[in-house]
Amino acid sequence: MARILLGVSGGIAAYKSLELARLATVAGHGVRVVMTETAGRFVGAASFEGIVGAPVLVSEFERDPLAGAFPGDPRPEHDPIGHLEVAANCDAYLIAPASANTLAKLAAGMADSMLTTSFLACAAPRLVAPAMNDRMYGDAATQANLATLRERGVEVIEPGEGRLASRGELGRGRLPDPAELLARIEAVLPAGERPWDGLRVLVTAGGTREPIDSVRFLGNRSSGRMGMALAAAAARRGADVTLIAATVSLPNPAGVHRIDVETTAALAKATQAEFPKTHVLLMAAAPADFKPSEAATDKLKREGNLDLHLEPTEDILAGLRKKKNQTVIAFAAEHGDNVERAREKLIRKNADLIVLNDVSNPEIGFDSTENAATLISSTDETPLAQAPKDVIAEQILDCVDQLRSSSKLSAE
Repeated sequence: MARILLGVSGGIAAYKSLELARLATVAGHGVRVVMTETAGRFVGAASFEGIVGAPVLVSEFERDPLAGAFPGDPRPEHDPIGHLEVAANCDAYLIAPASANTLAKLAAGMADSMLTTSFLACAAPRLVAPAMNDRMYGDAATQANLATLRERGVEVIEPGEGRLASRGELGRGRLPDPAELLARIEAVLPAGERPWDGLRVLVTAGGTREPIDSVRFLGNRSSGRMGMALAAAAARRGADVTLIAATVSLPNPAGVHRIDVETTAALAKATQAEFPKTHVLLMAAAPADFKPSEAATDKLKREGNLDLHLEPTEDILAGLRKKKNQTVIAFAAEHGDNVERAREKLIRKNADLIVLNDVSNPEIGFDSTENAATLISSTDETPLAQAPKDVIAEQILDCVDQLRSSSKLSAE
């Protein structure tokens, strides 16, 4: 697995870095930690050392007992310069949290601590995850520093928005969850050859909304979780993934290009534009089947009855011209296990596979973290037992592999 260098600067969000170190270690990565002295006021070095099984480095003048090696690697016979060796050995370097002060130093190219000197000496992919008060984050100086780092090829992981550490404070500045940070690190790691290298995958996710007036809409309860899981799984296999997200509030999977849409017409337009260059289409979005024939431009008043005249929305899959080297996966959300209706849809949509979901089961319905499905092709029916959606996603992609292999399709 990879060698990850984790830099921790001074901020209350440093406690999340402990969980990040744990997750990375459990995933099999070798982790070394460098801290600023201020970070030690928020979380202790001993906690990191107990998790990663390696000493934490704070000063560039202290001797590294491992001489720059990572857990699982042999210690060199000589005693190299610590801040150079640990940076030279890592496959990726993430600073999380990255305080406003640390970002300013990195942008200025300062080297006044183990963290900043090793950052300058690092030739591997470098990432920073800012975490601070929203006013500090939004200040022109911080934004200019982040722009400078981006120009130099440093990946900036944008902070989340919500409740901050200071009592009563809300805004942008939250350090993302450790699992998301690990996914962002893994996305930049040298991966070697992966099974879907060269494949271009298009995933649609979420549910469209059709406006009734300026505030109301027709829609459905699709959260986009299944589509997001499919996009993440395809990216892990090495595919070049484009995600078209219809009103999805979930964070974007690492390494995935995202296009946000709202209406079925916008989803259709984006899909039609991306489909010709796609090898695999995973149509997991739930487009609204009907839309008001005419939407009001302002808010309708609550006065008496409201009569809506509805008309069908565009059939997106029916409008696509499938080529010989393309594989199309459609989804059918049915109230009950209606296999015959799904099989009819398979033919009508000119799809290679239908993923049938029974949304009458609340354990696997909309917005659930788990799913169960039946995969229906022209010749087979394969039931997938209830499992987390990321597991179901991998099983669906395994079936895509089988379909493309049996048809001898390539990524050309």
